[in-house]
Amino acid sequence: LLTGNEVGAMLLDFILSQRLAKGTLPENSVAVKSIVSTSICDKIAEKYGCEMRNVLTGFKYIGEQIAILEAEGEENRFVFGFEESYGYLAGGYVRDKDAVDASLLICEAANFWKLRGKTLGEALNEIQAKYGYYYDFQDNFYCEGADGAKRIAKIMSDLREEAPKAVCGKAVVDAKDYKPDANMIEYTLEGGSSFIVRPSGTEPKLKIYYSVKAADFESAKAEGEAIKAEVTALLGF
Repeated sequence: LLTGNEVGAMLLDFILSQRLAKGTLPENSVAVKSIVSTSICDKIAEKYGCEMRNVLTGFKYIGEQIAILEAEGEENRFVFGFEESYGYLAGGYVRDKDAVDASLLICEAANFWKLRGKTLGEALNEIQAKYGYYYDFQDNFYCEGADGAKRIAKIMSDLREEAPKAVCGKAVVDAKDYKPDANMIEYTLEGGSSFIVRPSGTEPKLKIYYSVKAADFESAKAEGEAIKAEVTALLGF
């Protein structure tokens, strides 16, 4: 099963590479993704000279970027938008994720690779070999009821008052608090791995998004599990 991040990375690489080959990639092209989506797409966009805009969680923020480009008379610069929860859009004709558009794109990409003797899984391996092995995954902690809401609020407050200095022996080189726009904190570790902590907006749970980069997938997965274990203890679960 391909994750939403893996599909997003493959579609972005497919769209940019084929539009460049066909001469239809606009100058100063723009792609948009949510902050919690895989960082490999920043590397893919950079390779093709495409501006990657990272926005808050929720496809409405991707739609907002299309509207901004439209207001500037540059809607054609938008080439792709996605979020890790299987939401994709490859045109400015709507302001929300489009499952029909995404299904057709995936079929087209699968056919493209099949004609070259490769599966989507093999295509993903090629992309990771080129841009780096990213292990992106999510963890959730349910905190039901009023006491649960208080617990989540305290965890977020404690993180803001005393941010961790290191995780798994790797220094925290950047801590970004998105408040007041969003109740979300992002920590970047030495070496490029990162994790984001945010309460769910629809369910009584705390969500943690991990993104780990390493020389190969097994190393990335092992490091990810180690970071997850330490963060879980840090949050008191």
